[in-house]
Amino acid sequence: MNKFKALWADVIEEGKVVTKVKLLSKDDLPPGEVLIKVHYSGVNYKDALAATNSKNGVIRSYPIVPGIDLSGEVVESTTEDYSVGEKVIVTSYGLGINHLGGFSEYARVPKEWVVKLPQGLSLKEAMIIGTAGFTAGQSVQALEKNGLEKAMLPVLVRGATGGVGSMAVQILSKLGYPVEAESRKKAEQQDYLVAIGADKVIHPDESHLEKRKPLSKQRWQAVIDPVGGEYLSDYLAQLASNGGVALSGNAGGIKFEATVLPFILRGIDIYGINSVDFNLTERIALWNRLATDMKPEQLERMIDHQVTLEELPKSFAKIMAGEMKGRTLVKIV
Repeated sequence: MNKFKALWADVIEEGKVVTKVKLLSKDDLPPGEVLIKVHYSGVNYKDALAATNSKNGVIRSYPIVPGIDLSGEVVESTTEDYSVGEKVIVTSYGLGINHLGGFSEYARVPKEWVVKLPQGLSLKEAMIIGTAGFTAGQSVQALEKNGLEKAMLPVLVRGATGGVGSMAVQILSKLGYPVEAESRKKAEQQDYLVAIGADKVIHPDESHLEKRKPLSKQRWQAVIDPVGGEYLSDYLAQLASNGGVALSGNAGGIKFEATVLPFILRGIDIYGINSVDFNLTERIALWNRLATDMKPEQLERMIDHQVTLEELPKSFAKIMAGEMKGRTLVKIV
């Protein structure tokens, strides 16, 4: 391996980021005990932010190779924990943020970031799931710990056609929970959402209260929310007693107004879902669930499109325009 391809992102002026495929050498890679030949990566909302505008705060220092997840094969290892030829997954931590990421033919990472590919998953399937699916699984697991029940009111999934949302719909359905999927694309995506497991599809306008109030009719036992934003208080007001919101994103904004009443009169909880710093032992356990009881039955259907490194920039634009459905898979080798 003399030279290999990677997607290079750099800032040119006033926050504008440009990307290009660049040849790198092994010496360009950051320190780490495990060198991986990358087979697949995925395109996440955070990747699109990092590759389009430096002022959003995702990346502190450019240039960078983006890509917050990858799957591949170990080609060099200076630790006994991983052997050459082992198939592995890396997601989160500093990958693609302050450490050269997954949009590259090779990546070198600390051993503490690496998860051995669980039995039951291929390298391709692992990246169809990717960070988005891991976040969805983490969200479901947090709600399960709060007493999620299969015979109760439905679980609402906001942003249901996005990466986290569509994976959450499948995981909940696979586990037997009733699912209500919310999407601004209800008219054109209803068939898709029902096919991947939604029992009902609604538009956000059907969730928002005509007049904002702290408590309203109890409609859902829980909400998986990768959207956030000002309307979050409406969802809190419509949760059943002892319900919860697994909050993992801010595509709808970072602020909302609420009162204390849903929390003290109905026992509502908000669970912040942070996949970046998730404990490694728990990370391994969750990946094993994603390979078994949580594994969606229609993973291939989750692929909106598959791209090469050269085609990646078009995918960023599609995500930022809100046009993505499911997952964008990046085939590296």
